[in-house]
Amino acid sequence: MLCNMDLCLICIITSILWLSLWTQTIQGFTSDESHAKISANLGDNVMFNCAFDFPDKIEVPYVIHWQKKGVKIPIYIWYDGYPPHLGEGYEGRVALTNPTKEASLNLSNVRESDQGWYECKVYFLNQANDQLKNGTFVLLDVHAPPHFESKPPEFSYVRVGSTLTLNCIAVGTPSPTVVWQKDNLPIETKTNIKIVGSELRIENLGESDIGDYQCVAKNRQGSVTANTKVIVAGPAVISLPPKNTTKLEGDKVELTCEAKALPANVTYRWFHKGIEISQLSWLVTRTVVKKDGTLLINPTSAEDTGKFTCDAFNGIGDPDTASAYLTIEYPARVTYSPSMQYLPFGLSGVVRCFIQASPPFQFVTWTRDRRAFDPIDHPGVKALTNGSLLFERVTHEHQGRYRCTPYNLHGTAGTSSVMEVFVREPPIFTIKPPEFYQKPVGSDVIMACDGVGNPKPIITWRKTDGSKLPKDRTFIRSGNLTIKSIKKEDHGKYDCVLDNIIATLVTSTTLLVDSTTPHAPTNVSVNTSAFAATVTWVPNHDGGHQQHFSIRYRFSDEDETGWMTLRPPEATSAFTIYNLKPDTEYDFQVFASNSLGRGMGSNIIRARTKSWDGNNSQYPTDAYGSTYSPIQPAEENTKSGTTDTLAEPTLPSSTTAAPTGPKPGHVRNVTIEKMAQGWVVSWLPPLDKSTQVAYYTVEYKEGDEKWITSEAISKDTAYLIKDLQQGSKYTIRVNAYNILGIGDIGQSIDYKITGPEGMRGPRAITAGIVGSVLFFVAAIILSVCTVKICNKRKRRKLEKAYMMVTCPVMDGVNGSHSHGGSPVTLKQSSQNNIKAHNDLICSLGTPGSLLDMRKAEYQV
Repeated sequence: MLCNMDLCLICIITSILWLSLWTQTIQGFTSDESHAKISANLGDNVMFNCAFDFPDKIEVPYVIHWQKKGVKIPIYIWYDGYPPHLGEGYEGRVALTNPTKEASLNLSNVRESDQGWYECKVYFLNQANDQLKNGTFVLLDVHAPPHFESKPPEFSYVRVGSTLTLNCIAVGTPSPTVVWQKDNLPIETKTNIKIVGSELRIENLGESDIGDYQCVAKNRQGSVTANTKVIVAGPAVISLPPKNTTKLEGDKVELTCEAKALPANVTYRWFHKGIEISQLSWLVTRTVVKKDGTLLINPTSAEDTGKFTCDAFNGIGDPDTASAYLTIEYPARVTYSPSMQYLPFGLSGVVRCFIQASPPFQFVTWTRDRRAFDPIDHPGVKALTNGSLLFERVTHEHQGRYRCTPYNLHGTAGTSSVMEVFVREPPIFTIKPPEFYQKPVGSDVIMACDGVGNPKPIITWRKTDGSKLPKDRTFIRSGNLTIKSIKKEDHGKYDCVLDNIIATLVTSTTLLVDSTTPHAPTNVSVNTSAFAATVTWVPNHDGGHQQHFSIRYRFSDEDETGWMTLRPPEATSAFTIYNLKPDTEYDFQVFASNSLGRGMGSNIIRARTKSWDGNNSQYPTDAYGSTYSPIQPAEENTKSGTTDTLAEPTLPSSTTAAPTGPKPGHVRNVTIEKMAQGWVVSWLPPLDKSTQVAYYTVEYKEGDEKWITSEAISKDTAYLIKDLQQGSKYTIRVNAYNILGIGDIGQSIDYKITGPEGMRGPRAITAGIVGSVLFFVAAIILSVCTVKICNKRKRRKLEKAYMMVTCPVMDGVNGSHSHGGSPVTLKQSSQNNIKAHNDLICSLGTPGSLLDMRKAEYQV
């Protein structure tokens, strides 16, 4: 009978505990200001007060129970005679001050994680439901200096032109503010520098962005700083390149080449005129490459003049190079003195003085037959700018032994050797070709040319425009040029050259190829602006009939199917093509046609249109050159308001054609993020950057409501929305504009704003009522089941004997629990209290009881 009553009591207590825990879960911890609030710093000791009174002033068995919000298992449970239960993380830091009189809890060495709500409960084990517990709520506010949950790395390795993102998240009480600095100075946001929350983002990183960055988190308790050094990683970068240097021959010179890199094991190589110095035997013996990359040349020589290139390499990527010109100055000198020179009698001739000087020579003195020879004193003789002598009409008087002496700023290195000048009869043409040859395509032609002289001259042929003769169809025999199977490209002017040591003579003729169709235009050039290109050309042979021209053009990255063709007016050699895209590369080609057909096309010319920033006087044009006037956004679209659609821009009345110029593409990667001030919508510019974006707009709407459009956003790629409502679903899109109006409509994204955490209002009340009813029903069912089990055990004598053995009434001297644990001393009280105490001990040994404190911790 005793055990039946005990089990029933335990069932009631169990139901109450379940109901208490469920109610706490549903309702949470209240933040009523009437409850106790304690403030503490890290490491302090705090006292959570919790006084209680026994029902009717009669001392009964009780359990003290401390619970922390958000922690499922109680942090502290006390029952007289048993080791207290300590929650994880609270071992050795919590204890009751005086459990026999009050339930106040002492918490030592306060941590930041201890912050939150605490609830004290005291359960009296033999009382009615309305007297089951009393206690209080305590709010612990821990003041903690900021510390980092996430901070940037100590070193950030970047490449110039890349994007750098640094994250810095700090926590503390009160919540700290985060500030970014560079070289201990606050960072200002720019076009390529953005700070969103605690994130620093630098796009298109440049050399000026390299340095030391600091993330500083501050609150009233203190501040912390996280440092990161932004370093150019990868290939070595030359920070101190060589400079153009001028030295006097024989001096020493140093050419700097200092590089920074990570890793810093930079290897330097030097080149002279593209050849590594180590391969130049005449230079390597006079050079030393220092550890910092500096090249030392000692002594310098005139041959050192030229381009020096430094190559810095650290094993990553491609070497970085830098070049400078070294100029070695020296007195003017004669580099070559031919022992004999010839002048053509009756023609013009030159006596050469081969000079080398740095700086350039200022003048040259001459002698003939050991006497001073001044050109000024001899009519028909002139001093050339290269130091040589020009004889306008050679006579036998000009023959003799000549010497020259050059001078510059540093004087002269000496006089030339003797040069014997002879006057001889020049070669002459005995046969000259006619003024022109006219032949049809596919025929052969022989161009005659011959001459005599002493020594015998050599006869060669060449095209006047410098192009090469076709080797497989041309040959020269006895001075005559033969061209077989004439083609249209053979059309042009040819030179016959008669050359010997005395003189070189040239005569010309023209080959006219009758091809029926015109020849390809020549000298094609293209001059571009942002939206147009002017093509000019020189007409070629018309094939014997009046010719006209056509121009075709395409994007340079398209195939043969992408050509577009225009026909300029008659009798023109220039034409402007409009309606082009800015900053785009095009191919252009010109054709000539006559009444018999179209001839061959000119060489393809590639040209890029100029960039357009919207700030100059150039505007897009249609195919006929009509200029579109700048278009501003409609007033209703530049202010925040509700509109159903985006208004199309209106063209000026003077524009007769609808705009056909390029418009911006759609923006990319539209995202939305919750911030303290609201919701930040961010995006990336259109992928096609050939069309300049003038501004952006952000549109959003709730459900099927009308669109709300932001003001024009001219530079940023982010926008803050403040007036979104909790629990609503929104559609958001971003559009790009240029002076022609809106581009492609941006892709919409959906965003739902969820409500605050947990349940509030009527839903929380309803959930509490339903939960309470369900758990009351569960408690009743559990009680009935327990009573049935007790009745069944009553009929079993063996179990009754077992229960009597395991649940004896222990006296305060030698009694012990059947589980063999720590002794429990009974307090001197009334017999009812002793019985309730023993029943509780029995229930602790019952596996189904919630007051079983786990065998490992509560052994009697």
